[in-house]
Amino acid sequence: MGTFKIEGGAPLKGEITPQGAKNEALQVLNTVLLTSEKVTITNIPDIIDVNKLIALLGNLGVKIQKLAHGSYTFQADEVNLTYLESDDFKKEGAGLRGSIMIVGPLLARFGKGYIPKPGGDKIGRRRLDTHFEGFISLGAKFRYNEEDSFYGVEAEKLKGTYMLLDEASVTGTANIVMAAVLAEGTTTIYNAACEPYLQQLCKMLNSMGAKINGIGSNLLTIEGVDTLGGCEHRILPDMIEIGSWIGLAAMTQSEITIKDVSWDNLGVIPSVFRKLGITLERRGEDIYIPAHTEGYEIQSYIDGSILTISDAPWPGFTPDLLSIVLVVATQARGSVLIHQKMFESRLFFVDRLIDMGAQIILCDPHRANVIGLGFKSKLRGILMSSPDIRAGISLLIAALSAKGTSTIQNSDQIDRGYERIDERLKAIGAKITRID
Repeated sequence: MGTFKIEGGAPLKGEITPQGAKNEALQVLNTVLLTSEKVTITNIPDIIDVNKLIALLGNLGVKIQKLAHGSYTFQADEVNLTYLESDDFKKEGAGLRGSIMIVGPLLARFGKGYIPKPGGDKIGRRRLDTHFEGFISLGAKFRYNEEDSFYGVEAEKLKGTYMLLDEASVTGTANIVMAAVLAEGTTTIYNAACEPYLQQLCKMLNSMGAKINGIGSNLLTIEGVDTLGGCEHRILPDMIEIGSWIGLAAMTQSEITIKDVSWDNLGVIPSVFRKLGITLERRGEDIYIPAHTEGYEIQSYIDGSILTISDAPWPGFTPDLLSIVLVVATQARGSVLIHQKMFESRLFFVDRLIDMGAQIILCDPHRANVIGLGFKSKLRGILMSSPDIRAGISLLIAALSAKGTSTIQNSDQIDRGYERIDERLKAIGAKITRID
């Protein structure tokens, strides 16, 4: 278990470039199973979760060649399906949430897909019903072995159909789309997720020969094809990391430029941070954040009522950034209600912030009222542990702004989503040490 030691209170300055998007990588890497031809993917983040998926693909028999940092070719012309029934697969698949998305491609191309109950962050219930209900609608037979929590779907040939998803699940939509591209006939998916990373997946599949219409909307129409070919694809910059660096700049009152952010794919993220009083300046594809030496003030609604920031399916605000917004609000002037609708355990890290001196009222598992300190009182460094990726980066941001020394244990959780974070933060002046 790794540990970060942080000396807080140091102003930061410089440029930082976001890594490739973790959530996109965990989708598009699975497309390589849909074709026997070579697929090249670039801007892949070098993080634990993504590397686990690449290793899983290799164990399935996918030929993998690393061309350069973040750049790989994949060729699934000799897939080893017997690996799916091995004890090694049950162990490795269970350690990664993104492993669920191998099922759709395997089912579409080989007529069967298996997966152990996936792992991932302990942030609340993350059900798989949407995935398997979609496969069943396409004609697959579902089976579940309760004894070892092993799921399976099988079908001689998938057939296109109309389906209304019970929730706009991003991974569920991605999995169903990857199954439907090789199904016989036309598939219509209503209430589909439409996040930029899902759009990227659909565009990549179309470049491989798929026929997907309605990209960017919640109504996708997929005309099945017989085979897919190879392609080249570049992953977008990670919007969650971009939001993290915005929060870092504000909390540490630092002047930071975030490079190559792909502004058109950020949605409401800039406007939400502006509602917290943070100044953002667009410079081409970069975000410039000046040092907020006078602090920042939370806006209220037109009628004067307290601001509420909540998560919602795209184009709403992503739930992965609510933890960052909550931390940023602890040093704002004013109050804000944070409403985490999707996961009932994601706000439980606030007790660490309260120990650091933040003024937060946890109303229930989904809502927290934050009363900003306005930098009149600094947070103080403490010993804490990272419970998940997003809470971990939020606590790290708090520690970098705090007075004194903080120690964050279980830093492996942060490494699951952020590439070489200690090195990149040191480059802009952070006092952070990794202790293994």
